[in-house]
Amino acid sequence: MSLSSELSAVYERFQKNAAPAAVDAIAAAISNFRASFDATSTIQVGDQLPEFHLSDALGQQVHSAELLAQGPLLISFYRGEWCPFCNLELHALQKNLDRFAAKGVTLVAISPELPNQSLSTTEKHDLKFPVLSDVGNKLARKLGIIFAQPDSLRPVFQTFGTDLKARNGDDSFEVPVPATLLVDGKGVVRNLFVDADYRKRLEPETALEWIDAL
Repeated sequence: MSLSSELSAVYERFQKNAAPAAVDAIAAAISNFRASFDATSTIQVGDQLPEFHLSDALGQQVHSAELLAQGPLLISFYRGEWCPFCNLELHALQKNLDRFAAKGVTLVAISPELPNQSLSTTEKHDLKFPVLSDVGNKLARKLGIIFAQPDSLRPVFQTFGTDLKARNGDDSFEVPVPATLLVDGKGVVRNLFVDADYRKRLEPETALEWIDAL
């Protein structure tokens, strides 16, 4: 089954089983953000990836220059381990990790969650690639991929027991727009996937096609 099919199945189950008020609030938030999101305001193909220092799941600092010294990077920005769509994407990336590595590409996932949450994600999903913490969405903000979620979603998160303040270390209620970037060894963005609808993610097979075209 393709990643897109798995994502669609998750949302269909949510629509069927969740409270109507939650379904409506989430649908409205997605619709409104899609209408207002300007894809031209994000980082673009041909741009230089901003330099970054981020903590990994063990609290160790990871420098973008060190990663790029190993060759091209495939970077996946995800919202958090509380997001079922993100977990499906992380699982799909892990399944293809050896294929990425065989082509000389380093896979990195980035979320705004604190390192201890990233460690939980790494262990729970048995991820064998770096999971980095962009606390405060500082890097995501530089890339123009921020979703300032509406306050109408706060009761929905409370209903599901998701405490973003505890997970992210701030009460901004902001999350990154899920995005995947292929960056060459010189730090130049060669391919980009960004969609204001967080239910949509890049297929790993498409990422492999990007890599083959480098």
